[in-house]
Amino acid sequence: MTSTEDALYDHLQHQVALFARRAEQTRMGGVGRQRNSMDRAAYLLLNRLELEGPVGVKALAESMGIDSSTVTRQVAPLVEGGLVDRVPNPEDGRAVLLDLSQEGRRRLSEVRESRRELMRLLVSDWPRDDQAEFDRLLTRFNEALSSYHRPTGMPES
Repeated sequence: MTSTEDALYDHLQHQVALFARRAEQTRMGGVGRQRNSMDRAAYLLLNRLELEGPVGVKALAESMGIDSSTVTRQVAPLVEGGLVDRVPNPEDGRAVLLDLSQEGRRRLSEVRESRRELMRLLVSDWPRDDQAEFDRLLTRFNEALSSYHRPTGMPES
């Protein structure tokens, strides 16, 4: 590698670190500002439940590329908070499925709208082509990260 390549990757990794920190600060509401926030794990779980409908813990964990015990731990406060319902499995009366509750749908929609408005605000002065290119490149970067961390045979989350 050349020193120019090293400098590029040094700058890129630094920008990714700044992005992660600032994204977390924004999610938490920033200094003195209250935002319509939701824990990242909760947001991703609720999104997945919206896409997949009633689903068991194991299937949900597999679709997200995480461990079942992690899903169980992360979904517990969502059930307690009324955002997720445990419903009987029609195929096995002893088992339960997780499903997005009406309150969960409402809250997810509210948070999604808040996040959409933030994205709109942050890139409002960018040309539309730049916005689309950023979306394309960030998606590609996330897919590369997912492939890097996903064990062979695991579905993409």
